[in-house]
Amino acid sequence: MTTTQHHQDQINNQHTLWEVSDDLWIRLAPVLVIDKPRKKSGRPTRDARAIFNGLIWLARTGSQWSQLPRRYGPKSTVHERFCAWVEHGCFRAAWAIVLEEYDQEVGIDWEWQAADGNMVKAPLGKRGALVRRKPRGATPPTEGKLDVNARC
Repeated sequence: MTTTQHHQDQINNQHTLWEVSDDLWIRLAPVLVIDKPRKKSGRPTRDARAIFNGLIWLARTGSQWSQLPRRYGPKSTVHERFCAWVEHGCFRAAWAIVLEEYDQEVGIDWEWQAADGNMVKAPLGKRGALVRRKPRGATPPTEGKLDVNARC
């Protein structure tokens, strides 16, 4: 067994959530419903379960929206649904159910929690490329020195 395989076995044996199980989805589905008319007609709404799984993937990996795998839907759709769920209080209720489920299965140490983050300076210019400054032109002469070579 290679080190990589050993590491993968450890990951597989962890009690962790990467996607919502069928039993958990039965509890989550009614909470994530927003009863409002659609603004525009067209394509039917995306599967809420895939979108919620995408949000779990983002939370677990710490990736950017642009790195979201296509199996969870377009990043703009996932983001729009996330914002709608947050706005209507659906996400808070759903996340409480997920934490409750995890606490029952594995247990959460509510006495001590930590979060990790990273702040990175944004790159300059468009899409990370450095913006070239225009070369400065000649400095115009001031009133006292109209002609440098002129003698009094």
